[in-house]
Amino acid sequence: MNDTIKLSRQRRWAESKAHSSWQIFKIMAEFVDGFEALARLGPCISVFGSARTQPGHPFYELTVEIAKRLAEDGFGIISGGGPGIMEAANKGAQLGGGKSVGLNIELPFEQHSNLFIDRDASLNFEYFFVRKVLFTKYSQGFVMMPGGFGTMDEFFEVATLTQTGKMSQVPLILVGSDYWSGLLDWMKQTMMSKSQNISAQDFDLLLVADTADEVAQHVLNFYQRNSLQPNY
Repeated sequence: MNDTIKLSRQRRWAESKAHSSWQIFKIMAEFVDGFEALARLGPCISVFGSARTQPGHPFYELTVEIAKRLAEDGFGIISGGGPGIMEAANKGAQLGGGKSVGLNIELPFEQHSNLFIDRDASLNFEYFFVRKVLFTKYSQGFVMMPGGFGTMDEFFEVATLTQTGKMSQVPLILVGSDYWSGLLDWMKQTMMSKSQNISAQDFDLLLVADTADEVAQHVLNFYQRNSLQPNY
């Protein structure tokens, strides 16, 4: 019995290794398709936030307003392609006459493509890390609406890439001062003051806004001083 179990485990291990080799080609295909689709876009702003925020919620409607305003200023809008804040961002992009892009991720719950993505700008991904590369490579700014674990992951990913110089500095805007103030206070009091794991200069990377006008002004101020260019 033990020998049978051992052989079964060895067989499954060998099959898993073979699957991993073929998985490389699936990953490459996602990168190639994404690069080809997004390289044709002009300057874009990525909008992140909760998939659970419903139409009519103040943050949903504020996201629509922000994306519309940025689209009117000439930026395409990239979202995660799903419902909630992502849907609001794509809706605002279309209302503002801008390019509306959705980078959808295959999940067992919550995620499905929203109806406000341009037909030629809807991409589906199996791998989170491929999707995150495309967000960072093709965005000239990031708007972080209130969200959960996924939003925090995206926020710290962008902050880390910028802090370490792996990505060009672009506007990183946290929308909703009440929502983000607790995290920012903890970062200042614990990460910086107590532990010295970050420096005061790292907070220069972060901007806070509460209105669409403030978001648009942050972006405008940045690109009055800096040229639009690929991130890396």
